[in-house]
Amino acid sequence: MTSSTDRILFLLKTRGRATPATLARALGISPQAVREQLARLRDDGLVTFEDETHGRGRPRRHWRLTGEGEGRFPDTHAELTVGMIAAIREELGEPALDRLIDRRARDTALAYRKALAPLSGTRAKVARLAELREAEGYMAEWSGSEDGGFILIENHCPICAAARACQGFCRAEIEVFRAALGAGCTVERTEHIPAGARRCAYRITGEG
Repeated sequence: MTSSTDRILFLLKTRGRATPATLARALGISPQAVREQLARLRDDGLVTFEDETHGRGRPRRHWRLTGEGEGRFPDTHAELTVGMIAAIREELGEPALDRLIDRRARDTALAYRKALAPLSGTRAKVARLAELREAEGYMAEWSGSEDGGFILIENHCPICAAARACQGFCRAEIEVFRAALGAGCTVERTEHIPAGARRCAYRITGEG
């Protein structure tokens, strides 16, 4: 696969549906070149499209990743992790699984708090948290919101199979963010991959 097609897959993963014109502007190549590469990706089963009509003009074609295309972004040790979750449930029970998830969450929150401790202000802390999550494979980014808060976005979940098998991971994740950012911040999940969304997103408010 060429670097341009890799970049097309990455853009569709991080931005969601897109037209060839939008992709062409982002890549700095012609829309025709993008269409040719999208056609090859479609032949490989990695992308698909929907045509939408806007007024009397020609339908506008929006491309997105297929399930196989999503699979190009790895779910870390998915089969092993799901098997371990099932084994723990069977051998030790659900309460033991919850305790293990909580222990992992405490360790992660402690590491995040140490990384954020030198920083002041919610903006700086959200930016650093996004960097930490990006390094862990979540394809994370952040931005300010119109209400003065912040949006933390995770375009990929490297433990998605585990999260689908056990909702405790998602419960613990938002608790980790709250613990890491501190009592002065509120964290609300607004989009959720296991619930069918393209990405996970969090609205964060706080001082600074």
